[in-house]
Amino acid sequence: MRRLMWPVVVLVLLLALNVFFTPGFFSIEVKDGHLYGSLIDILRFGAPLILVSLGMTLVIATGGIDLSVGSVVAISGALACLLISEEASLFTAVAVALGLCLALGVWNGFLVAGIGIQPIIATLILMVAGRGLAQLITDGQIITVNSPAYKVIGGGYFLTVPFGILIVVAVLAITAFLTRRLALGMLIESVGGNAEASRLAGIRSRGIIVMVYAFAALCAGVAGLMISSNVSSADGNNAGLWIELDAILAVVIGGTSLAGGRFSLGGTVLGALIIQTLTTTIYSIGVPPETTLLFKALVVTAVCLIQSPAFRAKVMRRRGRASPLNPPATAAAPSEAASTPDGVRS
Repeated sequence: MRRLMWPVVVLVLLLALNVFFTPGFFSIEVKDGHLYGSLIDILRFGAPLILVSLGMTLVIATGGIDLSVGSVVAISGALACLLISEEASLFTAVAVALGLCLALGVWNGFLVAGIGIQPIIATLILMVAGRGLAQLITDGQIITVNSPAYKVIGGGYFLTVPFGILIVVAVLAITAFLTRRLALGMLIESVGGNAEASRLAGIRSRGIIVMVYAFAALCAGVAGLMISSNVSSADGNNAGLWIELDAILAVVIGGTSLAGGRFSLGGTVLGALIIQTLTTTIYSIGVPPETTLLFKALVVTAVCLIQSPAFRAKVMRRRGRASPLNPPATAAAPSEAASTPDGVRS
């Protein structure tokens, strides 16, 4: 809980800041049987990022990184929309799209665990090739679909709640159960802490690594379905663009170390909500579009520094040295520093 304190504080401050620029920011109302409000919009539009970040958390926990999730998002939406536009059933389109994403995740895991390629290089291959594949699927065009059933995935509602939020809650609950109620989470952390030691202890580290990359790609695939269904179209060039960087930031803000080992699913969700709330805040306070990315980078940098124990300790140490109540220690007198021939101080 202590690790989550700073992300919670930052999220609360960002939400409070919006009150000054958006009257009724915290108000939630029901219209036509649907929940509406700024908070609901943050959850709804942040749902794809939360999903991608959950998969990224487990990958980073093993000491890896996945730069290809943005391209997988584009591939998933492009393939599903292509199949639906060709009169395929919703089940077929979703199953084929997620199946391809799962295969791509296994490929990433094979390159990392089986061949031994560095994760950043292995996933960079798919990051570049996957974006090209998405554009090949769409033939360089934006595919539009008119499927009410497909629209439900990212833009529909169930029991007044946006369906995308329910998907995130379900995936989060399943992930938390598998990693915190079963031994899987401990195995992932042990592989990230020391892969060789875990292998010698009898843990099949290669299988664990392949599994987390497959899970990350599957989460990205679901996020791609949500993004494309929300706008009823697929754009192979821009869908999911740079979402991998936001996902990495969300994981880091949530307290998971890039070196691997212990991870926090709750912290990741908070990190993703911080990034989405920051995006909403930027538009609320009227930050010029040309400086949006710079403003976002500065805020995220400040958040990471604030929650860094090493940075806080260094700042406090400097304050302690500069305080008049803590004058610098004087050098010991020669007589005090003298020692006897036997080496014992007199």
